[in-house]
Amino acid sequence: MILNLNHYPNLARVNIPSELRQQPKAKLRIIANELRQFLLDSVSQSSGHFASNLGTVELTVALHYVYKTPFDRLIWDVGHQAYSHKILTGRRDRMSTIRQKDGLHPFPWPPESEYDTFAVGHSSTSISAALGMAIAAEQESKGRKVVAVIGDGALTAGLAFEALNHAGDINKDLTIVLNDNEMSISENVGALNSHLARLLTGNFFNSIRDSGKKILSSVPPIKEFASKAEEHLKGMVVPGTIFEELGFNYIGPIDGHDVDVLVDTLSNMRSMKGPKILHIVTKKGKGYEQAEQDPIKWHAVPKFDHTTEKFPTSKPGNPTFSAIFGDWLCDMAKVDPDLIAITPAMREGSGMVKFSQQFPKQYIDVGIAEQHSVTLAAGLAIEKKHAVVAIYSTFLQRAYDQLIHDVALQNLPVLFAIDRAGLVGADGPTHQGAFDISYLRCIPNMIIMTPSDEAQCRNMLYTGHIANSPASVRYPRGSGMGIEVESTMNAIELGKSRTMREIKVSSSGKNGKNAKVAILNFGTLLPEALKAAEALNASVIDMRFVKPLDTKALLLAANHHELLVTLEDGAIMGGAGSAVMEALQANKTLVQVLPLGFPDEFIMQATQQEMYQELGIDAKGIIASVTAFLA
Repeated sequence: MILNLNHYPNLARVNIPSELRQQPKAKLRIIANELRQFLLDSVSQSSGHFASNLGTVELTVALHYVYKTPFDRLIWDVGHQAYSHKILTGRRDRMSTIRQKDGLHPFPWPPESEYDTFAVGHSSTSISAALGMAIAAEQESKGRKVVAVIGDGALTAGLAFEALNHAGDINKDLTIVLNDNEMSISENVGALNSHLARLLTGNFFNSIRDSGKKILSSVPPIKEFASKAEEHLKGMVVPGTIFEELGFNYIGPIDGHDVDVLVDTLSNMRSMKGPKILHIVTKKGKGYEQAEQDPIKWHAVPKFDHTTEKFPTSKPGNPTFSAIFGDWLCDMAKVDPDLIAITPAMREGSGMVKFSQQFPKQYIDVGIAEQHSVTLAAGLAIEKKHAVVAIYSTFLQRAYDQLIHDVALQNLPVLFAIDRAGLVGADGPTHQGAFDISYLRCIPNMIIMTPSDEAQCRNMLYTGHIANSPASVRYPRGSGMGIEVESTMNAIELGKSRTMREIKVSSSGKNGKNAKVAILNFGTLLPEALKAAEALNASVIDMRFVKPLDTKALLLAANHHELLVTLEDGAIMGGAGSAVMEALQANKTLVQVLPLGFPDEFIMQATQQEMYQELGIDAKGIIASVTAFLA
């Protein structure tokens, strides 16, 4: 649904940033107010990231007003807050399609717009990318400016500090806007963030600085003294000393919702040379009371009626796999005081809220620091603690070196609860959990488990917890099959599959018409495999383990069937299907294999079901692929 632009008369005149820059400065506050209302109206109808976008309206308007985008480069960190940016850069009328199949990308995406200078989705990349662009701009000598916008949550990641250190050292013309909203997704943690979070306003420091400059500016001999006094005053009141020691000119903090102050400050900074940081203070969820009060809950929303100011209540259904994990964690902690669970700022998404409340001494949130979370777990494991790292599949990619060298190389008993494995849907290619099977399978000592339902997931978590080696359990976003979960926890024999549907072969042991196809399932696509098997008259084996693989069951299936179909919600290249083919070759067993999973491409945004259909890994797609292969 396209919104009626008559409700936003000033915003309607701004289709691209050059038209925004033609508006008188006095109009910017009105445009920002209409933009916030447009966001509220559109996101409530389309779903999407909400609180973070409401918090950066004035900043977005000011940046595009001051900087000559797209000539000047604007890089957003993460991209949760880039909806206003999309609206002001020619995509306003397509906002109803955001995060949907064939619609607008959920984050900045260069193929979509020349104003999207860098593809994002994961945090803490903006400063590094911006520095690269600033170096290139200097070499081009065209006067191009580069601005990176990063939040206080994203600043906790090591990559951001590596970039800050380098940028200050080489003294390039780069502007960083530090958006201090006291929030990432879960509450921010860390000493730096605690310091930033106390700065709710810059009035105290700014008033002293401005008054002092006014008095001392007329006395030339003590100008140098005034400059030094300001530097020490900054060190006492704000965390600017950290950035200035790194080589940056630190400015702020200022009110991030005062568009006039933002424009004036950014205009002055645009003419300044060298690396500089503008510290702004904003309110996540600004302008919508419920989102202001609970920005975590309103971080990302489904469609809702914003006139009621109530969060939409979901219909009761099957528990999510995240909830299954959270319940298991609580039950396990009751009997294992040495269990310590770690999350990199994803407490709510990973189902750990109840655990964090009931077992605060056994809960650690490291902030947006995936690499640290894994090596921290390794250190705990060295000291005989039972570490569990709850992490999304796509975020574990960021800690791959630590996974190999710090955990697997030492064969440490760390359990990885890998959430959002497979297709995540609307968050698109940066968040799809497509690669974890492939990148985990080649690591020695690693156990990889793929539960097909809720009960299997709970037992596999327990199996991994007591395995005394690195272990991973991967499970998807959303709910399972509705399988009842027992309170007891039972270990599963490592590498043991289970037969779900068996087509009997002739007594001679030769392949007959009734034993053409066996589907080897890895993960939660089991219901689709069983539906397809009914139509194909095929056997179905729930393999459960990618590593170690049930070679005995695999060879038996190969001897009794003409075609083995591997089914997984992950990349085919290097995935479970590859493991099956390698095992068959190692055992000199010849049989046809048809691997079904994700193709060798990044998968765009859509609903999970839409993508299952498009990729041919639902029941209908499995039947079509097998029929075509046999034909």
